[in-house]
Amino acid sequence: MIKCAVVGATGYTGIELIKILLRHSDVELTKLTTRQTQAIPIHQLIPTLPADIQIEVRNHSVQEVCQAADVIFLCLPHTEAMEAASVYAKAGRTVIDLSADLRLHDWKTYEKWYGVKHIQKALLKKAIYGLPEIYRNDIRSADLIANPGCYPTAAILGLYPLLKKRLIDLDSIIIDAKSGVSGAGKKPNASTQFCELDENFYAYKVGRHQHTPEINQTLSEAAGAQVSVTLTTHLLPLDRGILATIYARRKKGVKESLIRDTFFGTYEGEPFIRIKPAGFFPSLKDVQKTNFCDIGIDVDSQSDRVIIITAIDNLLKGASGQAVQNMNIRFGLPETQGLQVW
Repeated sequence: MIKCAVVGATGYTGIELIKILLRHSDVELTKLTTRQTQAIPIHQLIPTLPADIQIEVRNHSVQEVCQAADVIFLCLPHTEAMEAASVYAKAGRTVIDLSADLRLHDWKTYEKWYGVKHIQKALLKKAIYGLPEIYRNDIRSADLIANPGCYPTAAILGLYPLLKKRLIDLDSIIIDAKSGVSGAGKKPNASTQFCELDENFYAYKVGRHQHTPEINQTLSEAAGAQVSVTLTTHLLPLDRGILATIYARRKKGVKESLIRDTFFGTYEGEPFIRIKPAGFFPSLKDVQKTNFCDIGIDVDSQSDRVIIITAIDNLLKGASGQAVQNMNIRFGLPETQGLQVW
């Protein structure tokens, strides 16, 4: 059995992790931590759990967590996780960090986009970017995994096959993405209050969303050249899910059949990628509460445009589900273990 701890268990991603790990047949969930001084019964946090599950969420010390766990999932806020990642990594534990603190290779880029000093620069060279469909071989031996962001997961999976094969112009990529409000986390914010969000829809962080360099970094590695995307994010009046509509210009002579064949060839055998048939496109209801990424493709016969539409659950394939997928890969388990839904 793999002994697992969730550090920062009371947020949305922490709660999803608890649900997955409790139904995972190869996992023992040993520690759930919070910075609150008073312990929280697990049924207060997740009332739907069976009555015989009695674990508490409490303020455990680093030593207690290290003694009890082989794998530590960090569900701490961006800019706060890097120090904890360093401590647990030095203790010899496998760390899967769901924050953005270890995703970027360049500390200067991190400081520019997140507005804080990166105090664990050495970790950036050690961390493996945990997008299984691209970095699976690296993940198998990784003890420090930077779990991807939700918008980057939706965007990268929709673009990777085309960039890997150089079928689109690198300077033509526009990503129009919409997310449910859980992507903003639990921290109170005026813009995510019910009266502001209900029956409303708006763009935010236009031209300055912090996931932009993460997308650029991974797509540049795929293309073998610098890629700089235009990302515009929007907030939907619903709790979970991301729908990304991606526009790019196909290179001269690239036919629709080649584009479709490239997607099917790239993702053949991937347990959580589903390519829609021609003329069909993803919806959020198809992927909510699952670890799937659904992809639809349209090639405009009247122009040089390719349109890719992707859908994921931001809390699962965009966060906690993908983190467990990474753990499964790292420990040689079936990739779908604990993530099967019907």
